[in-house]
Amino acid sequence: MPGRKVKDWPESERPRERLLNNGPEALSDAQLLAIILRTGSGKTNVMELSLSLLEEFRSLKNIDDASAAELSKINGLGTAKIAQLKAAFEIGKRMMADPKDNRPVLSSSSAVYSFLSPALRHIKKEKFLCLMLDAKNRLLREHLVSEGTLTNSVIHPREAFKEAIKESAASVIFVHNHPSGDPTPSKEDISITERLKSTGNIVGITVLDHLIIGDGRYVSLNEQGLM
Repeated sequence: MPGRKVKDWPESERPRERLLNNGPEALSDAQLLAIILRTGSGKTNVMELSLSLLEEFRSLKNIDDASAAELSKINGLGTAKIAQLKAAFEIGKRMMADPKDNRPVLSSSSAVYSFLSPALRHIKKEKFLCLMLDAKNRLLREHLVSEGTLTNSVIHPREAFKEAIKESAASVIFVHNHPSGDPTPSKEDISITERLKSTGNIVGITVLDHLIIGDGRYVSLNEQGLM
């Protein structure tokens, strides 16, 4: 649809709408570039500008390797659009370089204790955390579920698993501290754990353990046979 503004195209043909409806993998290189560039220039719409870029440089890698001076030779590419392209390619590089394999592997209660003890052992409030793990027990993310005195009414399974479901976690480990320093589980701790384990079975996320951290020591409810 040469010359026409992209906003005048049928919705199913607009790059941004296609990405949101079908996912980024459904878009061509030119359509992805069009989303980054956002607008065309003069009588050239953004798709035509994107196609001109690819025609000139032949590939996304060559566009990335091109200098700002080389890119500026494309009619319609000003400093703002060149900066947008450079920033987008740099984000991609940094994501590829992200040291995911350096994430802690939490495959034992002692590993979890070593990971969280420095942050939890001396605080005066109880904090209840959810550690979300992938299929290899590597930490995806930790989430603070609740802060304060723990009760069944405070630790609601829906809230405890909400972030884990978003992360597509394979399993979770729940951790909380006892400000008294004594990690002995209470009846409430055991009851909460039973509810969370049952919820995990329903939503398809395995509850591997529930650790209680005290001053210099901890209790694993899994190792104690309490879950």
